[in-house]
This record gives sequence, structure tokens and C-alpha cells, in this order.
Amino acid sequence: MFRHCLLAVLFSLTIAHAAETKTRVVLAGDSTVTDKAGWGAAFAQLLGPDAECINFAGGGQSSKSFRDTGNWKKVIDSKPAFVLIQFGHNDMPGKGPKRETDPETTYRQNLIRFIEEARAIGARPILVTSLARRTFDNGKIRGELKPWADAARQVATEQQIPCVDLFTRSVDLHNQLGPTESDTFNPPGKDGKLTDHTHLNAHGAEVIAKIIADELRKVMPELGKLLK
Repeated sequence: MFRHCLLAVLFSLTIAHAAETKTRVVLAGDSTVTDKAGWGAAFAQLLGPDAECINFAGGGQSSKSFRDTGNWKKVIDSKPAFVLIQFGHNDMPGKGPKRETDPETTYRQNLIRFIEEARAIGARPILVTSLARRTFDNGKIRGELKPWADAARQVATEQQIPCVDLFTRSVDLHNQLGPTESDTFNPPGKDGKLTDHTHLNAHGAEVIAKIIADELRKVMPELGKLLK
């Protein structure tokens, strides 16, 4: 009996130690990063056994509200090794003063503050430009998120941190696929039809997660080696 108890304790300690030694990758963003409506869960599946993913992204979040609602504090308190940060969708006009930001001023300031605070705890911040909405005008992606994507790229360059340019990659992808094939990424909308051109179904999430993984291998090899 004593031997069985001792083995159980040792096994539990081994599991706990393994969890502690995993490299923690944390996601911060809006609904397009969440597990249910974005690429978060699909990305987590691409990490190997030496890494773990914690997703603090939330629906309706902007670079402003993410801090105001306490979600950014959760990111910092989780003590990550890497933090992937993607906003923009809810920073746009029409989202209300509690969420809206200006890409040339407040959006930049919010991203810089995220970067500085991540660095302060020893984490490696990585900016991810906004996932493009699959909205077409005359057969081409409208690209209304471009000012926020441009701002994120500029901040990453100035702060000398990696940037996954998901906006450009997703625009290029859907311009190549066209409207009909791009609709295969759509989850059902409120009307039950595939009219949601912002969020992702399982197929869309897998494709986008693979793009992010591909870019991470280029811009952040230390994290890239933790991918399957």
C-alpha cells in the first residue's frame, strides 16, 4: 500500500514538473483570435509537447478595452514566455468610445504599452496584424483594416520585435481564392447562413493557424521550433 501511495505521489510530482517546464505561449486579441470563433484553438494544436497555449482573447475586445476590462492583467499574471497580440477589428469607428482607437495615435500607444509591459516581465511580444475580413468589392478584398495593420507593422519595426503580417497574408489568400471559395471559411451567421465574413469555422481556423505558424518560423525561430 505504501509503495503504491509513493508511486502515485511521484507520478503527480512528475506531471506537475512537466507542466511547469512547458514554454507558455499566450494569445491576446479579439474574437478572431478566440478558440470558438477564431484561430486560437487551431494554433494551439500546432504546438508541440514542450509548449502550452493559454488564450485570453475575447469577443468584442479592442486594444483599449482589453486593458480596461482586466484581460491584459491576466496575460501578464500568467507569466508567459511569448505573447501574440492581435487587435484592430473593434478598434475601428462605429464600435463606441470604450473601444475605438485611432491607428496613428491611440492604437499605436496601446500596442507600445503592451510591448513594454510584456518585456518588463521577461516575455517576448509578437504583434500579429489584423485578420482581413472576407468582404469583396469588385472581386477584391476591401481591406478596411489596413490602417491598423500598417500601424502594427510600424510599431513592430520601431520596437524591434517580430511581426506576423497576417493581414497581408490573408488578403493575398482570399484575393487568390475569390468570394465563393473564401465563403468556405465562414461560420453560420445569425440568420443561419454562411454570411459571417469576419470569424472562422474549423476549416478557416486551420488554414489561418498554419499561416501564422509559417510566419512564426520566419520571424521568431525560438517559438517556431516549438511548433510541430
